[in-house]
Amino acid sequence: MRAVSFKRPLLVAGCVGLLLYLGMLLRTGPESGASTDRELHSDRALRSFSDLEQSLNNLSRILRGFERRQDAMQKLLEEDRDRRRKAADVQLRAEHKEPEQPREEAPAPPKKSNKLFPNSPLFKGWGENLSEDEQREAQGLFEKYGYNVFLSDRLPLDRPLPDTREKGCLARTYEEDLPTVGVVLIYLDEALSVLKRALRSIIDRTPKHLLKEIIMVDDNSSNENLKGDLDAYVKSLEEENPGLRITRVRHTEQKGLAHARASGWRAATADVVAILDAHIEVHELWAEPLLTQIKADRTTVVSPVFDRVNFDDLKVIHYLPAAHAFDWALWCMYEGFSPDYYTHNDSSRPGKSPSVMGILVADRKFLGEIGVLDEGMKVYGGENVELGIRVWTCGGSIEVVPCSKIAHIERFHKPYMLDLTPAMKRNALRVAEIWMDEYKHNINLAWNIPFENHGIDIGDISERKKLRERLNCKPFKWYLDNVYPKLDPWDNLLAYGAMKNLDSELCIDQGPVPGDTPISYDCHYYGPQMTYYRATGELYIGGIKSHKYNDNRCLTDRGEKKTEPGLFNCKEAMQKGMGIYWDFTQGKELKNRQTKRCLEMLNKVLVIQECTGQRWKIQNVIKSS
Repeated sequence: MRAVSFKRPLLVAGCVGLLLYLGMLLRTGPESGASTDRELHSDRALRSFSDLEQSLNNLSRILRGFERRQDAMQKLLEEDRDRRRKAADVQLRAEHKEPEQPREEAPAPPKKSNKLFPNSPLFKGWGENLSEDEQREAQGLFEKYGYNVFLSDRLPLDRPLPDTREKGCLARTYEEDLPTVGVVLIYLDEALSVLKRALRSIIDRTPKHLLKEIIMVDDNSSNENLKGDLDAYVKSLEEENPGLRITRVRHTEQKGLAHARASGWRAATADVVAILDAHIEVHELWAEPLLTQIKADRTTVVSPVFDRVNFDDLKVIHYLPAAHAFDWALWCMYEGFSPDYYTHNDSSRPGKSPSVMGILVADRKFLGEIGVLDEGMKVYGGENVELGIRVWTCGGSIEVVPCSKIAHIERFHKPYMLDLTPAMKRNALRVAEIWMDEYKHNINLAWNIPFENHGIDIGDISERKKLRERLNCKPFKWYLDNVYPKLDPWDNLLAYGAMKNLDSELCIDQGPVPGDTPISYDCHYYGPQMTYYRATGELYIGGIKSHKYNDNRCLTDRGEKKTEPGLFNCKEAMQKGMGIYWDFTQGKELKNRQTKRCLEMLNKVLVIQECTGQRWKIQNVIKSS
């Protein structure tokens, strides 16, 4: 069919060319000769042209007819070809007996998933476009680990971190000749991808000549993928880094953080040991600033600045340098450095710190000389404060180094113990008994525990007391005066606990917060009913602050014949001229020194009125007023 189509235009072109040639020939006939010859030639030419025109018209009709026949033939061939193709398709389907394929339809727009866990902390600001199956998977992993493992499993192991160092750090350079470091990673049922990312960041962002070893301490994990899968990954790291020693330490029973960290220290051989959590990522140049400080003074225990990694979206949040502090319950907290630090106007300088948050870097031998960590501490909590007090009072110091940054996942909950209170309380009492001398009962005050016969077993402390004597450590008062003067010593408290009106059997309660009016309530002996009576006469309600820079809430007589008692910040109440000082003896009245009126109950409501002899009793008396 392609040949027929090609010949037709060729034939038409040939005919057109012949006509042009004949036309030119007639126009350019001989010009010489007589006029008669010209006339004869002209008549002859006219007749010839007329005959030629008629012939050409006939030829044109023939060509048009030919074209019509060619078009009809092409149409017939195309119809025949279509019939043959359709017949072949039918025959092929009959031979193979294939079912008819359904007609494809345009895909429906994706249906938006319902939020299956609207109250879950994980989905408050993350997971908007997840399917319902993905939501279930993510929530299950979150409940198990306390952070977003679903997302972690989908992030690169070597993801880049933002450079959040202080500006003064960017131009700092460090010696090549620094102590070697062994990194100890402590983990208990950590997510595999999180642990892999920690290992990857340490290997990639620590100079090879400084990183001597990684010691992985497993505090008796039960997750199956922390066995074979982790073993295979560690083996691949060893093959990639033949000069790096990776040591595995596995506990056959759960020992707790302090014991696990001590196990890592015992397995280390490097000059310096860096004891880290496993849910971290180190930044570039994390090690050099820490090793520089230790090289300058081997008795300095240092800690990096932690950037927070959100538990839900795993984004890195920049944290400013701060001291690692604590309250009298031994809960950790951030706090500003001492005032003299800020006079230098250089936030890249290391700052002195009363304690460490748990991640610490120290000269390996020095840490051994002062007793490593107290392995008598159980599960979690207090071991970092114990180390801080021991380092400072036994010849060392603690610094936070702003030019060293580590990103640390802030768990929403601790998977190994949902309620840390029993372990924290027990460990705090152990620290107090060994290190706090005459201030040890402040731990009892903070936890509302009786001074004597509290019934909590703190374990054998004889060896740790001998260690303190052998190291000739300074008294705890020296620590309060020289290292942590911000901590209120609470050295003039006379009584604490719930205060009950013996005539009505109701207790003083702080009432609604916010609010400035205490109320009477059935005694339950929890936080809102905790009162603290000082020798100076202040009566705090609803708790007591551990630090001097925080103000407590004082029970007040508002004065001016008002009968409703007040509850205000003590400094504010004094500025307003309210009476904040009270006289109290156990089992007797509670009288305001300024107004001489008493706090009493009237129809089960707290009132300030003329004293009628109503009696009060506070839960625990330290010493009589």
